[in-house]
Amino acid sequence: MLLREIEVFRAVITSGSASKAARLLGVSQPAISQSLRRLEEHAGMPLFQRVRGKLHPTQEAEALLAEVNRCFVGLDAIEHRLRSLRQFGAGRLRIASLPGLGVGFLPRVLGGLDLQKRKVTVSLQIMASREVRARLLAGEADIGLMADEVSLLGLEHSEFARYNGVVALPPGHPLARRKLITPQDLARYPFLSLNPEDGASAQLDGIFQAHGVTPSTVVETPFSLSLCELVRHGVGVAVVNPVTALDYLDHGVVLRRFSEKLEYGCILAMPAGKPLGSFAQELLGIMRARLHADLQGLEAVLDRRLAQDT
Repeated sequence: MLLREIEVFRAVITSGSASKAARLLGVSQPAISQSLRRLEEHAGMPLFQRVRGKLHPTQEAEALLAEVNRCFVGLDAIEHRLRSLRQFGAGRLRIASLPGLGVGFLPRVLGGLDLQKRKVTVSLQIMASREVRARLLAGEADIGLMADEVSLLGLEHSEFARYNGVVALPPGHPLARRKLITPQDLARYPFLSLNPEDGASAQLDGIFQAHGVTPSTVVETPFSLSLCELVRHGVGVAVVNPVTALDYLDHGVVLRRFSEKLEYGCILAMPAGKPLGSFAQELLGIMRARLHADLQGLEAVLDRRLAQDT
């Protein structure tokens, strides 16, 4: 099937008329009509009803359009990549990240680099872990950071981070006077939780059950970032990703140690068989060093605030 005829077909339906499609594609209206006739001959069926000089797509045409649109998404991605290569050359690094590290942590990392001097452009896209995996498999990202419960089939990967959750409390909350927060403590207040399908949420449910308490959950959300925002506004208390929580210390959120082990795991993944460039490899080293420094800083904050309470 000829690509040009498909392009004309799509333009006619999306624009609403042959004349508009002709203007859109920069061709004459007779050329549009000829392309449609060739496509219908190739398909062996009419794709448009012609009523009083107007084209009305048939049901078959509408069904075909759905497939055509899927193809054009890929073509649009190719065109976008070509534009990027023309503008930036190969000096472009595409990072896809879950929000827990993409919103605060990665900007802190990139803030310490002179990207303009390095002649590198970074595309930082924030999305759910499953979408990160999809981007990597489609070759639309060079590096991905995602939760460890996502399938790694077809990807090269290594563990980027593993850390314990901390309790996040609104400013002035009664539990802020405690050195260590227990499940029983959390069950006494409105509780904010990750969605049930999240691995950390499942761990936390098990912890509550083991202690024989049921939290008074008032909000469920997919991201620790959202939990921290909700805590900041006094909606409730939560156990959160500590790297995400660091960004909220300046917003009045109080962080305390959780008495139980609640692990958050983050995987660094890449498309299989695609070696990273020198800048990407350097960046990964900087990311690991930054993470280590952030977690050490968090420990210092927790220890300092506990010392102030004693």
